[in-house]
Amino acid sequence: MSEHRVKVENFGCRLNALEGDVISQAAQQAGLTHATIINGCAVTGEAMRQARQAARRAKRDDPEAQIIVTGCAAQTDAKQFTAMPEVDLVLGNEEKLSPKAYRSASTQVSDIMQRQEATPLMNVPQTGRARAFVQVQTGCDHRCTFCIIPFGRGNSRSVPIEQVVEKCRQLVEQGHQEIVLTGVDVTSYGPDIGVDGLGVLVRAILNHVPSLPRLRLSSIDAVEIDPSLLDLVIHEPRLMPHLHLSLQAGDDMILKRMKRRHSRQQAIDFCDKLKSQRPDIAFGADIIAGFPTETEAMFEQSLKLVEQCDLIWLHVFPYSQRPDTPAARMPPVAGDIIKQRAARLRAAGDQQRRQWLEQQIGQQMNVLIEKSGFGRSENFAGVSCDDNLASGTIARLTITGHDGTALQGVAL
Repeated sequence: MSEHRVKVENFGCRLNALEGDVISQAAQQAGLTHATIINGCAVTGEAMRQARQAARRAKRDDPEAQIIVTGCAAQTDAKQFTAMPEVDLVLGNEEKLSPKAYRSASTQVSDIMQRQEATPLMNVPQTGRARAFVQVQTGCDHRCTFCIIPFGRGNSRSVPIEQVVEKCRQLVEQGHQEIVLTGVDVTSYGPDIGVDGLGVLVRAILNHVPSLPRLRLSSIDAVEIDPSLLDLVIHEPRLMPHLHLSLQAGDDMILKRMKRRHSRQQAIDFCDKLKSQRPDIAFGADIIAGFPTETEAMFEQSLKLVEQCDLIWLHVFPYSQRPDTPAARMPPVAGDIIKQRAARLRAAGDQQRRQWLEQQIGQQMNVLIEKSGFGRSENFAGVSCDDNLASGTIARLTITGHDGTALQGVAL
């Protein structure tokens, strides 16, 4: 066994992955030398099952290792993980960022709803990533009826503009050509620290880090986009033409029962407006299949939305009941029907993506090389390319084909 072996397994969102780097450093600073840390997700029942399974597997594979469970999984259900014989320590979402917590012998999970400020993340080099991630916000003030995440992350808390700009500046100095702004509900950024929306932050980054070629947003709630941010998405070439939308459904009654804040028509109008003013923009979206009370006619509305909003990068979630959420008390859809609807949504997404990929053939694109032979276009398409292009650089490629999932390109 090699010395200073701390292994971190991240599940769930990009923010969790970014925090995984901090966890690794915090654990090593605490003096851990032989540990596996499960940074779990709680967004679905399946995610919780994966966290439990990962803990059991880690202990089975390495019985001498200290097994630590953290993340939203631990925050929302600390008792469950504390009771597992394989688990040595359970840490909450705030505690996991602190070296001293890893020296504890007992569960450390504080009341995250009491947190008033975003905890600054340690400066950890992101040398393994071509695209660097910067946390701008955590938590969520909304209470969608299916979602447990506010209780894992707390209320919305924003990172001050100066801290975000400085972190972006450091990452560019370290050689990163693209930065992704991430959080739990990034479009809620600002009010808690007296800032008038995410657009103010994005403009500050672009103005004060002029050498940054590419800035990207992670998942957003379209109804929350402020006018300044909308203007930047349409007109600013350094802000990438790619948005991942938290849509969740395409039927108005289901959206109301989910306690979402937009209507079906608002989603379509938003996508139409951006497409007309920035034609190269590509949309991804999250959609839930089989939400309680969803009829076939309601599901068809979600299915049609894939084409109507031209959704290229579709994340389909079969509805998964989370205890203590309002949706868990609603009449459920049968499991086999949920499975069928998820498959139909994925098939619709695959067809939409294939059509879009076909339209890109012959185009020239700026591609950020992420690893040997693979990169990402500005509108987030994966692009297979020559092996000799250096990771972390931006290459100008001509698109020659696709394989149904990613584009194929050759250097000019």
